[in-house]
Amino acid sequence: MSNRSLIFLSILFIAIILSCQKDPVVEPEPTDPTPTSDYTSSWDLIQKRIFAPKCVECHTSGNTFANQSGLILTEDVAFQNLIGKRPTNMAAAADGLFLLEQNGLSSLYTSFLWEKINAPDQEHFYQDHPEYGEQMPLGNESLTNGELEYVRQWIVAGSPETGFVADEKLLEDESIFEAPDENFEPLPLPTNGYQMHLGPFEARPGAEREIYEYKKVGNTEDVYVNRFEVRMRKGSHHFILYDFENGANLPNQDQTRDLHNGTGSYNFSTLNSIEDQIWVFGTQLRETDYTLPEGVAIKVSANKSFDLNSHYVNYGNEPVEAEVYANLHTVDESDVDHIAEQLFLNNQNFRLPPNQRTTVNTKYRFNERRHIFMLTTHAHQKMEEFRVFIEGGPRDGELVYFTNDWEHPILRQYDPPLTLEPGEGLRGETIYNNDTNQTLDFGILSTDEMNIIFGSYYTD
Repeated sequence: MSNRSLIFLSILFIAIILSCQKDPVVEPEPTDPTPTSDYTSSWDLIQKRIFAPKCVECHTSGNTFANQSGLILTEDVAFQNLIGKRPTNMAAAADGLFLLEQNGLSSLYTSFLWEKINAPDQEHFYQDHPEYGEQMPLGNESLTNGELEYVRQWIVAGSPETGFVADEKLLEDESIFEAPDENFEPLPLPTNGYQMHLGPFEARPGAEREIYEYKKVGNTEDVYVNRFEVRMRKGSHHFILYDFENGANLPNQDQTRDLHNGTGSYNFSTLNSIEDQIWVFGTQLRETDYTLPEGVAIKVSANKSFDLNSHYVNYGNEPVEAEVYANLHTVDESDVDHIAEQLFLNNQNFRLPPNQRTTVNTKYRFNERRHIFMLTTHAHQKMEEFRVFIEGGPRDGELVYFTNDWEHPILRQYDPPLTLEPGEGLRGETIYNNDTNQTLDFGILSTDEMNIIFGSYYTD
C-alpha cells in the first residue's frame, strides 16, 4: 500500500466541544468581564448565581449526597473543597482526576467537576465512564448553556478565586442542552442546501466496518457551504465527506465499497479508489452542527459528487444498524469573503516501544499568513494526551489545543482566528501509553496508532 493511500486513509476527523458535545467549542472575542451586578469576582458569581440555587441543596453538611461525594459547596468552604482535591469516586480518582485543577485549558479534562456538569458531553460520560455515576444536578435540569460556558471560561482562565475572567452576559443564554433522541430520526431537510444519506447498512458483530459511497450532492451550479449538520446512529467512529483531486479515477456512483473485511485484511480495490481523496468535512460525534465563521465558506462546484465515508465499530455480539444523514447548508456568494481551506498535518514517522510511555513532538511551519479558525486532532487507543502549541513568533509555546479523549477529541473554534505569520506554525505534543508487548507505529485500524492535527483556515 502506498504512503499516499495511508495518508488519506488516516484522515479521521472529529468536531464540538468538550469531548462528545453536540456543538463545537468556540473561543469568543475578548470582552469586558466586569459584571454589572454586585459580585466581587467570577468565582463569587459562580458560587452565588449557579452553585447556591442549583447545587448547594444537595452539597451541604449532613446531606446524604454530600456525605457520599465528600463535597460541600456552601459559600464558606466550596473553593477550598474543590481545588486540588481528589474525588471520592474511586474510578475518577484512579483515572487521575481532581475535583478541580487550576492549570487552565487542560483542567477541563482533568477536573471531575466539569465531567459531572458538562451536559453536552453526556453521551461520552455515560458510555465511556459509567462508573462515574450520574451527571449533576441530580434529578433536575442541567445547567443552562450560558452557565456552562461561564464556568468553562473560568476554568480555562485558571479557576481563580479573585478577579473577573468571564462576561456575565453569557448567562443571558438560558437554553438547555437536549440529548439526541434515542429513537433515531433523519435530519430535517435544510431550507437552503442539500442532504446526503448513507445507509442503512449492517455493522457486523465483533468487528469494525468502514465503507465508502460516491454520491451526487444535487447542485446544478456552484454553491457555498458554511454549515454542516450530521446525525448518525450509535456505534459510529467517524463520518467524512471527501472530494477528489483533478484527474482522479473516480469510483462508481452509489456503490458500497468496504475498506476491509473486519479481520484486518484490506480490499485493495477500495484502497485504490480512495488514493486521490481530499478531505472536505467530517466528525466523530453522533450529533454535529458546525458553522464556519461569518463570511467564510467552502466552495462546492456545480454537479459535484462527494465520497461518503462511514466507520462503525461493533465489539458486541449482535449486528448494529448503521446510518448517516448529512446536511450541507448554503449561503449566497455575496455573503462570502473568504474560501475555507483545510489543514492536514500528519506525522507517520513515530514508533512506540512496548510497555512504556512515549512523547511524540512534531513541528509544522507555514510559508504564508494563515488565519486558523478551527483545530482538532486524531489518534487512537494508546493516546493519553494531545497538546497543540503555537510554534515560533511572539506567541511561541502558547497552548491552543488539548484533549485526553482519543475517541471523541474536541473540535475547537477560534474567534478571532489564530493568525500565524509566514515562518510560524504549530507544534504537536502527544503522549502515548503502549501497554502491549508489541511495538506500535502508524496504522489504520484503531489498534494501530496515528498522530494528526486537523484544522480549517483562510488566507488574506
